[in-house]
Amino acid sequence: MNTTRIPLSPGQFYHIYNRGNNGETLFREERNYRYFLTLYAQYIEPVADTFAYCLLRNHFHFFIRIKDHQEHGSSKEPCSSEPRSLVSLDPSKQFARLFGTYTKAFNKAYQRNGRLFSDRFQRKPVTNYAYFVTLIAYIHRNPQKHNFVNDFRDWPYSSYNAIVRNAVPVGNRIPTHIQWQTVITWFDGPEPFLETHQYAVNESLIVDVLEK
Repeated sequence: MNTTRIPLSPGQFYHIYNRGNNGETLFREERNYRYFLTLYAQYIEPVADTFAYCLLRNHFHFFIRIKDHQEHGSSKEPCSSEPRSLVSLDPSKQFARLFGTYTKAFNKAYQRNGRLFSDRFQRKPVTNYAYFVTLIAYIHRNPQKHNFVNDFRDWPYSSYNAIVRNAVPVGNRIPTHIQWQTVITWFDGPEPFLETHQYAVNESLIVDVLEK
């Protein structure tokens, strides 16, 4: 099945991922990561809960649940030339707006033209609760898997450290939109969360929701 064509249905969980067109770098410097996450908050948080993410130089991963209609409600349509009316936000269009807005700013900043991301973002439905903890660990460990860092804990552009700082009773909690309390519940507590992340993920356990 072409995973770019699967609709994003309310109440369903998805592994969302994409990469730079022809392997191109998506994030050249620290400000790019920050800007992408700012846009993500603007466009995606109204329509989806986020449980884990990781931004790498040439690709990214998110584990999300599309909110039910009554959860995200309605919003003013930002692109309509007609008098603004309240409309339900379409998750796929929100992702398209995220990527389009980021691409436009990126192209302007680096004097480039054309598409930045691969054609359409990939989405894999995650329907088996047994996949949840393994997929989250897979996403967090991705920088180490791809040799961007020797230890994934040192990678600043993932949800791992935000979850740890909020869930482990050391220091103060930090503001985050990551659904860390739900994540820790899935792992049966902070200690199992930390322990699970210590080991390389057996990808055969979640092959159905990974890139193919």
